[in-house]
Amino acid sequence: LMQDLKNRIYQPVYLLFGEEPYFIDVISEYIEEHVLDENEKEFNQTVLYGRDTDVPTLVSYARRYPMMANYQVLIVKEAQDITKIEELQSYLEGPLASTLLVLCYKYGKIDRRKGFFKAADKAGVVFESKTLYENKIPDWISEYLRPLHYAITPKAASMLTEFLGSDLSRIANELQKLQINI
Repeated sequence: LMQDLKNRIYQPVYLLFGEEPYFIDVISEYIEEHVLDENEKEFNQTVLYGRDTDVPTLVSYARRYPMMANYQVLIVKEAQDITKIEELQSYLEGPLASTLLVLCYKYGKIDRRKGFFKAADKAGVVFESKTLYENKIPDWISEYLRPLHYAITPKAASMLTEFLGSDLSRIANELQKLQINI
């Protein structure tokens, strides 16, 4: 998914859901930062919150055409708070190709048997962010640090896991603090 985004291969719908919010945040932040230029963001990028919007409002934003740009980006954070989100299925069955609709559905699962899920899967990308087991987190810490040109011993990674728990956002934040100190 990230490789397609880096290669500028976009889909009209991104349904990001699951128990682990870290991966959902990373993907949505990448889309928010990199799809549009700074000049295009002013007219063509909208960030909404689930508790502050409803499906008709969301559809009206999604049906707009971009202004002086190739794409319009519509990011819905905390989409799990939208009441009757299943009504979005009608838009998902025929989404606008020039709109990137990013639904960030955190801390929960979506019933894969529902028409809403099937329509999202057919229209674009569905990404499930699963919680990592605690025994996998030291390896994740090592993989997180590798592209940053840092290394960590297995014992140190285990100690970090013991101290910080399994919240990947918190671990990433603490690792960034350590980078600043180094």
